[in-house]
Amino acid sequence: MTVKYRSIYQEYVNQIENGVLNPGDSLPSEGKMMKQFHSSRDTIRKAMTLLEQNHYILKMRGKESVVLDRSRYNFPLSKISSFTELAIQQRINVKTTIADLSIIIGEERIMRKLEVDENTEVYRVRRVREIDGERVILDEDYFLRDYVPRLTKEICEGSIYEYLENELKLKIGIAKKIITVRHASREEALLLDLNDEPYIAVVASFTRLTDGTLFQYTESKHRIDKFQFIEFAKR
Repeated sequence: MTVKYRSIYQEYVNQIENGVLNPGDSLPSEGKMMKQFHSSRDTIRKAMTLLEQNHYILKMRGKESVVLDRSRYNFPLSKISSFTELAIQQRINVKTTIADLSIIIGEERIMRKLEVDENTEVYRVRRVREIDGERVILDEDYFLRDYVPRLTKEICEGSIYEYLENELKLKIGIAKKIITVRHASREEALLLDLNDEPYIAVVASFTRLTDGTLFQYTESKHRIDKFQFIEFAKR
């Protein structure tokens, strides 16, 4: 016998996959679902949690849940998450290829972003991210060597944040994120297999430690045909 919350879950899965509910549509309130399915609030919440875990909906506290576009991957704006953490959360098959791992000095644009002088040593890490065999993200990370004195290929192929927090004991606090859409350069188009869509979405992040120190600048370049950026504002 099917557990009640799973039958409710499957009912909404069928509606979403068959186009009865489309991306952006809102699900009924918990109260309406309780009446519709003759179920308790706890049962409804279990079904909604399962839908969210499998990336069918986005739950919002105090508001109705919204159907997600499952043809695109979700990129969170309000959290500081590593790519490895996102891959685990969204249950996707990923591969990381290191395109560059080097120490740079004197690159004016980057030094200005990190608010340091031109003689400061900075680690540059360029990584191409594949999801299900497609190259969809080009990450360029810049770390101040004063705070990240050593990086290796092995560390960069895994989770750098796991290394920073568990090995270096850095306490990561807050990040400012800026999103722009622009034409991809020839190199970016080559690395991301861009053909008919010559545009990329660039998420620039300025990440600070809990004491306010800016220690990382990132440009995460996404194929616009593969990602959606979702955030909800409340008045």
